[in-house]
Amino acid sequence: MLYMILGTIAADSGSRREAARAAHLDRLRILLNEGRLVLAGPCPAVDSPDPGPAGYSASLIVAEFPSLVAARAWIDEDPYVLAAVYEDVAVRPFRQVLP
Repeated sequence: MLYMILGTIAADSGSRREAARAAHLDRLRILLNEGRLVLAGPCPAVDSPDPGPAGYSASLIVAEFPSLVAARAWIDEDPYVLAAVYEDVAVRPFRQVLP
C-alpha cells in the first residue's frame, strides 16, 4: 500500500538539513531502485521553484510500504528525522487515483 509522509521542516534546521541531505537522498534512491517510490521532494516556503533564502517548509514522500507501522519505522530512521530537520512528521495511508 502507498503511504504519504509529510515532514514539516524546523525553522532553524538549515545547516542540519545540508549535513543530512546526501544520506536522506541515498535512502530515497533505495526506495526508487526497489520500485517503491512514487514521488519525493521539498515544498518551497514561498511561491517559487527556487525559494532562495526562504528555504523549504516541508518535504513530501509517497512510497509503498507493507504497512503503516513499516512506513513509520522507515521515516523514524531517516537522516532528516535523526538530525532534527523535521519538527513534525505525519504518516498517512495514501490511495493514488491519478495518474
